Amino acid sequence: MHKPNQVLLKDDIRVGADLAAWLSRGGGKGLAKALREPDAVIPEIDRAGLRGMGGAGFPTHRKWAPVAAAPEGDKYVICNGNEDEPGTFKDRFLLEHTPHQVIEGALIAAVATRANHVVLYVNPNEARALSVVRKAAGQWREHEYFSTLEAFLGGPLSLSVVPSSGLYIGGEETAVIATVEGGFPFPRRKPPFPAEHGVRGSPTIVNNTETLAHLPGILGNGAAWYCGLGLGDASGTKLYSLSGDVLRPGLYELPMGTSLQELVFEHGAGMLQGKEFKAVFTGGPSNTLLTRGDLDVPLDFDSVRQRRSRLGTGAMIVVSEGTSIVRKVAEYVSFFAQGSCGQCPPCKSGTFQLARVLNRIDTGRGVRSDLDALANLCNLLPGSGRCGLIDGAATVVESSLHHFGHEYEALLMG
Repeated sequence: MHKPNQVLLKDDIRVGADLAAWLSRGGGKGLAKALREPDAVIPEIDRAGLRGMGGAGFPTHRKWAPVAAAPEGDKYVICNGNEDEPGTFKDRFLLEHTPHQVIEGALIAAVATRANHVVLYVNPNEARALSVVRKAAGQWREHEYFSTLEAFLGGPLSLSVVPSSGLYIGGEETAVIATVEGGFPFPRRKPPFPAEHGVRGSPTIVNNTETLAHLPGILGNGAAWYCGLGLGDASGTKLYSLSGDVLRPGLYELPMGTSLQELVFEHGAGMLQGKEFKAVFTGGPSNTLLTRGDLDVPLDFDSVRQRRSRLGTGAMIVVSEGTSIVRKVAEYVSFFAQGSCGQCPPCKSGTFQLARVLNRIDTGRGVRSDLDALANLCNLLPGSGRCGLIDGAATVVESSLHHFGHEYEALLMG
């Protein structure tokens, strides 16, 4: 059995805001290598197969390359620690317990792209994480490493901590940029993409906290080492936030490609007593559901996508038989409706309408036309917003109708 805490979270690097302790236990090795061979960093990340851990799974080297190729001038690296979706709790743990690993990763990205601004963007609702990160950033600014970085860049390097809005929508990358600029977290249409036009028009990288936390290990130990940590064709490890109807919920670091069966029934110790596995919301509640027939799926980006779902952030919210899927979906869609920024009318009104119909069905007041309305909304709404919020809401509703339509039917009046 693969035990948790293999690489990112192993006990000897949980040093909190103590930079000296981080460096004494092997920290800084990846950054030192990046400074020695800056042009080799992006190819090494490519060979490692590192992908974005915030949801989309986009290849990290492809996100960085345009920023590295951009002319000299202001460039930004942003660590996105907003994390506000139900069932996801990995980033706050990293920021609280190993912030220097995350900061070193962000500084490696700055070296690789010649970025002179590094921003740690943290959800203020996670007060301890914000406090630890502020202290950790202050220690880096005072360390000799910082002057070495500035000498490499040929000018000042800013390392700042910016509290997010604390809103769910504030984690979308263009909303992150808007907040860093001092505005409201309204998502923007793409293109242009942040790599071309980000903070104050400058090339910008927005990476998830977990993505950056992998970089010191990859640079310090090599791409082949990182690839060898995964199972099958998958590379590296992944943090899985396991919650719901399991005996041992928690945060597990396991090889990328670990099966859903192993995560739930070995690491999570199986279902609550007397319960049977029914389904799981993967990557948080904005993706399609996986059911009993999917327990064999390897939890990596490509394998989960082949099951018409997404790994997302690695959040796994387990639901047992006897728990109403309709109620769970109604709760999650209400969360999305409350989280909509209101900038796009189809999103604001669409999520509200989805939530209203779902709650009507859940409380036994639904009629046949309500099911038709849900199906129509799921067809009409995707793609109508500036970000993926409305798409996620429609996706989970459509998936629940497909797999558990009988539960909706049983709740209808008459």
